[in-house]
Amino acid sequence: MNKKYIIAAAFLILGAVNQSCSNDFIDVSPTEKIPEAALGEIYNNNEGANSLVTAVYAKFLDWNMSTFAWIGVTSIVSDDADKGSSPSDSGSDKDVLDALNFNAATPSFKELFASNYQGINRCNQALKYLPQLDKADPQLRARLAGEAKFLRAFMYFTLVRSFGGVPLVDHVPVTGVEADKQMTLTRKSKEEIYAFIEQDLKDAIAVLPNKSAYGAGNIGRASVGAAHALLAKVYLYQKKWQLAVDETNLVTGYSLTPNFQDIYKVSGENNAESVFEINGTGGTAGRAIQQYSQVQGARGTTGWGWGFSTPTQGLYDAYSATDSRRDATIIHRDMTLYDGYYVGPNTENKFYNYKAYSSNYRDQASTDVNIRYLRYAEVLLIRAEAMNELGQTSAAIPFLNQVRNRANIGNTTASSQADVRLDIWKQRRLELAFEHDRWFDLVRTGQAQAAMAADGGKKFIVGKHEVFPLPQDFIMEAGGLSAQNPGY
Repeated sequence: MNKKYIIAAAFLILGAVNQSCSNDFIDVSPTEKIPEAALGEIYNNNEGANSLVTAVYAKFLDWNMSTFAWIGVTSIVSDDADKGSSPSDSGSDKDVLDALNFNAATPSFKELFASNYQGINRCNQALKYLPQLDKADPQLRARLAGEAKFLRAFMYFTLVRSFGGVPLVDHVPVTGVEADKQMTLTRKSKEEIYAFIEQDLKDAIAVLPNKSAYGAGNIGRASVGAAHALLAKVYLYQKKWQLAVDETNLVTGYSLTPNFQDIYKVSGENNAESVFEINGTGGTAGRAIQQYSQVQGARGTTGWGWGFSTPTQGLYDAYSATDSRRDATIIHRDMTLYDGYYVGPNTENKFYNYKAYSSNYRDQASTDVNIRYLRYAEVLLIRAEAMNELGQTSAAIPFLNQVRNRANIGNTTASSQADVRLDIWKQRRLELAFEHDRWFDLVRTGQAQAAMAADGGKKFIVGKHEVFPLPQDFIMEAGGLSAQNPGY
């Protein structure tokens, strides 16, 4: 594929939905380019409309979207994980990510950038063609447009947290139209990207149903609760504290899972705590999150995987001995897992990511692990953090304590605004470890320099490492329309 793959390629990718074989709605057949004429002949019906948006969800199953690069730039780069695997296996670039020695040519950033724009392109295709499907149910089309906007906002949130300002591609580019070429190659400010995200989420909120309105065949689709929760998180990152509180108050109908580990079993998928997660189906190629479990599985004797993204000693030690989250987050040597499987004393690495473990398909590339992206516990922590920053510390503490008490560590002893802030940040780390937020949390809270120094003396350069470098291929293609981030 030529260099235009990064954003400008405008392919209509559809995934057919097999409604009869499982409760996972992401049952995706091989994708293909569909002629526009087929929209009227074949896809102008409810199933065709649905497939336009199912193709967006399907993008989250891809290797370049959710697996090796994503693990690298969210976990391995942070103080929560080391590269892992064998010393001789660099994992393409996971060694340089771990050491903070990355640059604009580091492959994982190219994957991160390209995959999210591929997903955004699918959103834009859906939003272009849904209004033309006049034989599909109007209410369904409106809901599907809301899902597409939620997913587009989700991907732009990933991009703006990773790179700062990025191109704002809000419709399908037309080949040969100069304005569209400029759109795909010109960075907008991060403020403009955040404003676009906010509007997409507000549009989604207006049409999305409650999670409970979806039947079993549509489990995992974006709901109005998911849109409110993501908007709260977007406001949190911009320090719009009152707006963040307001949005968390609108996330209703959810509750904490009593036993933390139960969240990450198959039986805990899309449960009462789940606000939004990406669904994978085990045993069938193309329906799992590609090798997500395998890449992070224990390596060596009694192991089953590649052993990358291993929890650090610092993360393990951050949990108290009574914290129920520790042994539900971190697999260690000489440990019997919840399903009775014994991890012996001779695995290559000391620790592994328990949240990526698949009991049913342990040693297979296609597993049934879901990625939990928004949980009610995080909604409570967002509310607590925003209220504390507004000076409402005493009112914030009960929400913090809900998360702490579920973890069996009791109420916080903090009472001042500063101490409560530190405890909230700590609980975010312990609660959300390996759920792809740690690096971004370190940056947004100003903890990154100290945290990385404590993680083996790694050097976080203030004024540079707050954002990743834009891929060198994109900078070259932009031809002066977009400048590289400072320091790269």
